[in-house]
Amino acid sequence: MSAVRAAKRALRTEIKRRVVALSEAEKQRQSLVVSQKLFGQPQYVASQHIAVFLSMHDEVCTEDIIKDAFHRGKTCFIPRYHRNSNHMDMLKLESLQDIETLPVTTWNIRQPADSDDSRDEALDVGGLDLILMPGLGFDKSGRRLGRGKGFYDTYLNRCIQHPRGKPYTIGLAFKEQLCEEIPVDSNDVLIDKVLYEDNE
Repeated sequence: MSAVRAAKRALRTEIKRRVVALSEAEKQRQSLVVSQKLFGQPQYVASQHIAVFLSMHDEVCTEDIIKDAFHRGKTCFIPRYHRNSNHMDMLKLESLQDIETLPVTTWNIRQPADSDDSRDEALDVGGLDLILMPGLGFDKSGRRLGRGKGFYDTYLNRCIQHPRGKPYTIGLAFKEQLCEEIPVDSNDVLIDKVLYEDNE
């Protein structure tokens, strides 16, 4: 177990180093490519209820994706992380403008305030069709390296127990975040697909 933890820690350091080396223009360029790929995915086109993360500076930018989802009339849910545990909720985003009203956390991401209990949680209103997954690293077999808190794996386990079952999961990645093989343990939930700029 500790060997896996150590391997993950080393890989996180390596991937962060690769992503830090990317210019803002390159991150924007790759984000656009990945967004366009997503818009052509049948699972995205068919989905009505989607969860999408509000991207940090070292993640594929999701701004265009959120705009597109609202344009297509989808219902969007965004994460609210609980700092002192691995608990996360997916709360309904009312509009693009709604994002600007959200407080900024110490992690420098916007999310609904802990005191905001007016928003629907996805699993309370019928579940999700699709979750767009952030991550530090991915491999082509659907293994994902998160930031070590376990938020998404814990949430996916809640989804699995929901009557609707596990939603389709798509990781969004810069090609620098692709790895030969991500070390995993029994708590890690595999994702269905990873989108990145490939050499095709």
